[in-house]
Amino acid sequence: MTSVDKPTTAPTPTQPADDAKAVTEAALFEAFGGVRGMVETVLPGLLFVTIFTVNKDLHTSAIAALAVSLLLVVVRLVRKDTMKHAFSGVFGVAFGVVFAMMTGNAKDFYLPGMLYTLGMALAYIVTTVCGVPLIGLILGPVFKENLSWRTRNPGRRTAYAKASWAWGLILLAKCAILFPLYWWANTSQLGWVLIALKIPPFLLAVWLTWVFLAKAPAPIDVFAEMEAEEAAEKARKAAAGEA
Repeated sequence: MTSVDKPTTAPTPTQPADDAKAVTEAALFEAFGGVRGMVETVLPGLLFVTIFTVNKDLHTSAIAALAVSLLLVVVRLVRKDTMKHAFSGVFGVAFGVVFAMMTGNAKDFYLPGMLYTLGMALAYIVTTVCGVPLIGLILGPVFKENLSWRTRNPGRRTAYAKASWAWGLILLAKCAILFPLYWWANTSQLGWVLIALKIPPFLLAVWLTWVFLAKAPAPIDVFAEMEAEEAAEKARKAAAGEA
């Protein structure tokens, strides 16, 4: 049985409460992109709806949104920053542009992102019901605990389940607003509502995740455990060789 899977009692936190909260904040910031990630998420859609509201030109709006997404990627490349959030933004905008161009309906620029949001909401809920909450799969590697929380740290498993429920329900509520607007509202109305709903639900979900994890036991650093086991094994072999 590996060090990741072997059962044990809940770990005793090795950090003060304030340090644990700081680590949690840093991990969430890294996982979800922080302020810059939010700007990169909002800016292309904001540019699209602004231009479309002014001139009703789908092609100009779509090209501008895609261009600013590519520009954000270039900026990250030049600065040698992580590309994860920038690339995900480009792909999202590109899907929206292609879909809108194919159908000729400007509202379809938003449809891929709305379907993605619905899919993520269902993923959070289904994985939690199945006992493997998605937020734990996302944050486990960030906290260097991988899947140790599933069998060795029941307090963190509970926290991840609560956080995943929060994400799932918040995203479902967002979808419950957007999908009716997709059918009933015009492109500009849908776009501005979508922009307004980009950040607040996200911040609420991140804040609830922080609340749940800040109160949970400290993560088990499985990488440190494996390194310690390797060092101990080398020491045993060295001692045996000297004997």
